Amino acid sequence: MTASTRTLWTFAITSIALFMVVLDNLVVSTALPVIRVDLGASIEELEWTVNAYTLTFAVFVLTGAALGDRFGRKRMFLIGVGLFTAASAAAALAPSADWLIAARALQGFGAAIVTPLTLTILSAAVAREKRGLALGAWSGIAGLAVAMGPLVGGAVVDGISWQWIFWLNVPVGMLLLPLALMLRESTGPDKALDIPGLALASGGLLGIVWGLIHGNGDGWTSPTIVGALLVGAFLLAAFVAWERRTPQPMLPMRFFRNRAFAAANGASLLMYFGMFGSIFLLSQFFQTAQGYSPLGAGLRILPWTLMPMFVAPVAGALSDRIGGRPLMATGLALQAIGLGWIAAVSTPTQGYASFVVPFVVSGIGMALFFAPVANVVLSAVRPQEEGKASGTNNAIREVGGVLGVAVLASVFARSGGYASPETFTEGLVPALWIGAAVLGAGSLVALLIPRKRRSDRAVVRQPGGLVLDEAA
Repeated sequence: MTASTRTLWTFAITSIALFMVVLDNLVVSTALPVIRVDLGASIEELEWTVNAYTLTFAVFVLTGAALGDRFGRKRMFLIGVGLFTAASAAAALAPSADWLIAARALQGFGAAIVTPLTLTILSAAVAREKRGLALGAWSGIAGLAVAMGPLVGGAVVDGISWQWIFWLNVPVGMLLLPLALMLRESTGPDKALDIPGLALASGGLLGIVWGLIHGNGDGWTSPTIVGALLVGAFLLAAFVAWERRTPQPMLPMRFFRNRAFAAANGASLLMYFGMFGSIFLLSQFFQTAQGYSPLGAGLRILPWTLMPMFVAPVAGALSDRIGGRPLMATGLALQAIGLGWIAAVSTPTQGYASFVVPFVVSGIGMALFFAPVANVVLSAVRPQEEGKASGTNNAIREVGGVLGVAVLASVFARSGGYASPETFTEGLVPALWIGAAVLGAGSLVALLIPRKRRSDRAVVRQPGGLVLDEAA
């Protein structure tokens, strides 16, 4: 097999795996109204159906990268795909909301192993001078999978049943397992596992998210909620302190001394906060408030979801020339404008035509952000640290998604509910305005990424695999 053929096969295998696991971030979103009725789920259980996946993903993605470095990336990739496939079958068989939440958590663990390894395996297989294009395509696939979740979920729920949004992963996973045997095995330089860091991070995030999800129901001043939030904050502070002093951290805090790395990850946190929380509510809005079927709801979000397919590859190639800063800042600004526009026109009887342009604006913005972010993050660290850098970025953006769903759903529950189209919209509109404000703040954070200098272009294109410490 020639080098170019192997590269193409590597790209195909990692892309299919990435699309499969990222799709499940929000594939249940358009199925939520059906699941709510079928399993008798509460709003808190619907949130956990989404957040169980993203929370375990966020917590374990850094450990997934470390496992690949220690035991072999190809080997752990195979294990992750197998675990994700088995968990998908368990989710499809779920007889209750609790079972479904547990299966979604197991899916998230499998995805946490697979996702960072797709990036490190692909990055190692592509020539340095073509990395921007390859990583732009990788980011575009990830963004497209996130955005396609509502459409795929709606189509499957309408055509078959909600259980089949999980059954579909099983044949894909079984196909990937023999194909992945073609990948080359590799390990990373850092083979340590940070068990105390993992425990502190998981406990802290669980406390914060649990408090945010149950705050409306239990009361924000109740001892249970206040205690959960305080314990979560304390454990996260202890996590930062531990990571700064341990010799083998799962998340090296020195990474954040690099302005490009810190700003790109800060922008990712805010991007996923606004996007995940908004999709969680908008995919239900078209069904609950406007009476469309799950497929009808997914189709109406399509102008948003299709944009990454067309824009992300071009933006990825463009990022090699102008850097990620202007693309990411512009993308987040467009997302904020689109989401604010949707909030301004949303009513139970508003015609769909009013949503098309803001969805297109949001989709273009999403694509502009997704395309360069991986290149910015990986260019900010040394080659041997790319696994941890990739894991860090994945963890931070998933934390953003978890917080976005929890916070915007809490705003929704405080102002509205499922009783009528009017009450649903009363909850939706303030939540979308908050999402738009968060995305606008993310645009400002992206402007902190250093500008791409002329000398940076020369160094990036030199042979030998040089990586700049502060390339944008």
